[in-house]
Amino acid sequence: MRRGNLYRVRKPSTRDPKKFRVFIVVSRQVLIDSRFSTVICAPVYSNYEGLSTQVPIGTEQGLKLPSCIHCDELVSLSKSKLTDFIGSLPHNRRRALNQALKIALEMDTAD
Repeated sequence: MRRGNLYRVRKPSTRDPKKFRVFIVVSRQVLIDSRFSTVICAPVYSNYEGLSTQVPIGTEQGLKLPSCIHCDELVSLSKSKLTDFIGSLPHNRRRALNQALKIALEMDTAD
């Protein structure tokens, strides 16, 4: 498992109407490689509103339709649920993901 990998997860939550949802792993690699049983992930949806916290991705990453990573909706998922690997982000999309995460978490501000 690597940061930037996409996985199809079966019924990730009881509130999700979909049988399956695609998630991308966004935790730092040291956490992914650790004994912790969960990692932080961002969901992938087919809708795109053009927000700075959304990263467009597509069929090149193994998806059926053009889609979008939603960095404002981070969740913790058990590593055991991340078994159906579908693809990974190329370097340029990982840079866009990092930028969207910074914006979503307000990491550019100096408080």
